[in-house]
Amino acid sequence: MTKTRSTVNDGLKNQLETFFLTNFRWFWALVQSIGVVRRWINRWLINQAIHKAPTRPHVLSTLTPYTSWDSLTDRTYSGRHLPPVEGDESTLPPAEEVAQALFARRGEIIVCPKSTVLFSYFAQWFTDGFLRIDRFDWLKNTSNHDIDISPLYGINRQITNLLRSHQDGKLKSQIIQGEEYPPYAFQAGVLKEEFYSSVKNFSLEVGYPESLDPAKRAKLFAMGKERGNVQIGYLMMNTLFLREHNRICDLLAAANPTWDDERLFQTARNILIVLLIKIVVEEYINHIAPYHFKFLADPTAFKNEKWYRQNWMTLEFNLLYRWHSLVPDLITFKDQTFALEQTQWNTELLTSQGLGVWFEAASQQPAGKIGLLNTTHSLIPAEINSIKIGRKAQLASYNDYRELCQFPRVTDFNQITANEIVQAELRRLYGQVDRIELYVGLFAEDTRKNSAVGALIGRLVGVDAFSQALTNPLLAQPIFNEKTFTSLGVEIINATHNLSEILHRNLPTQNQKFQVTMTRQ
Repeated sequence: MTKTRSTVNDGLKNQLETFFLTNFRWFWALVQSIGVVRRWINRWLINQAIHKAPTRPHVLSTLTPYTSWDSLTDRTYSGRHLPPVEGDESTLPPAEEVAQALFARRGEIIVCPKSTVLFSYFAQWFTDGFLRIDRFDWLKNTSNHDIDISPLYGINRQITNLLRSHQDGKLKSQIIQGEEYPPYAFQAGVLKEEFYSSVKNFSLEVGYPESLDPAKRAKLFAMGKERGNVQIGYLMMNTLFLREHNRICDLLAAANPTWDDERLFQTARNILIVLLIKIVVEEYINHIAPYHFKFLADPTAFKNEKWYRQNWMTLEFNLLYRWHSLVPDLITFKDQTFALEQTQWNTELLTSQGLGVWFEAASQQPAGKIGLLNTTHSLIPAEINSIKIGRKAQLASYNDYRELCQFPRVTDFNQITANEIVQAELRRLYGQVDRIELYVGLFAEDTRKNSAVGALIGRLVGVDAFSQALTNPLLAQPIFNEKTFTSLGVEIINATHNLSEILHRNLPTQNQKFQVTMTRQ
């Protein structure tokens, strides 16, 4: 390892911006203590982040290499920030070799100094709701392009209706050892009749490996996403938000006794979606960013911005979020250690211990560091596929995307990372820095001080995450009010800023206290 990464091509403006935002803690504390000033700075900084790259509508999608009416309107294809680049894929190193040489974990996990496993769990659950590449055609997607909590509610009305109890606005659930969980999907080895639609040949999809133990299969939960049972973190998040939805329904019903099931359900869902957006901005993005200033979810501040357009997820946004290196090989729970595979397709791990203790366990274990040489063996096939997706889409180079995001192009491998092993492998595989692929370059960059990610990932997250979250229709000026959410709903929204608050109001014993944090203490 060299002592430091060369910063000669970071760009003076970028260096000054980072320096100012990551120093002078006293100044930022003062700014945040003055409400009007904080809102103005918040708006200015978010706009600065979004305008680091051209904003929507995207000139191109993955449909065609040129602009057409279909490419501007057909959202079954992913958006793209840069046009495709023609080239001979055979000149690139095999994807399998790249994944093994650059992504595979060598020995023990490299832990992140900032992030807990809870951050990893939330990131996967949250992004799976809208970053959905079509498994049959990698240039297409199956996304609604909005933050709509589809892992809980499903991707369409048919799935949502199968998950609803159709009583008091609530989602179907069950009580196990005094705690509320999603219902089991199977009975006597087959999908329960309640999860079949009256629409011909439509039913709830519950994914699982064919080799899964029948006893574990019998206890898989019915949830909105086909992969909802894939690992313990998914189960935790879906269970938490199911409880909050049903809790809000009870409060709304008490305050509005004349309301029917439909209105209770729709209003509770509206409130829950905004709660999630608040957590994304005020806990999740603030965790990722290295800044002393803490961003606010201020729904009415951006209505006149030119980036305030219909959401359209990009392929680049999908790829940069493949944070496989976060995942540890072993999951620690109290004095027990589980192999990663033991936490998959295993609802009993959660129901036998309870939601609170698992949130605390995830908050006490460090996640892996996002970057190269740190992906667990079982996820290497996912890395291979990610590289191949970038090649199929003919994505421009890592340097091209740096330029797009107002970074100078790097001219040497030591400007990407201080890790001499990574430098050597990049040089061996690609020869020149201009040949490095986007997916590889994103994760080759050293993580910034007090950040969870490298500079280019951070910038692209700022461009897409803010502009996709804050354009949610529920945040629009004519909609974000008491008519939509009720005064009770607005009160819940204003009082919620993090996952800990949601968890602690959804435990069977209200005086129970658990550590719940994405940031290592």
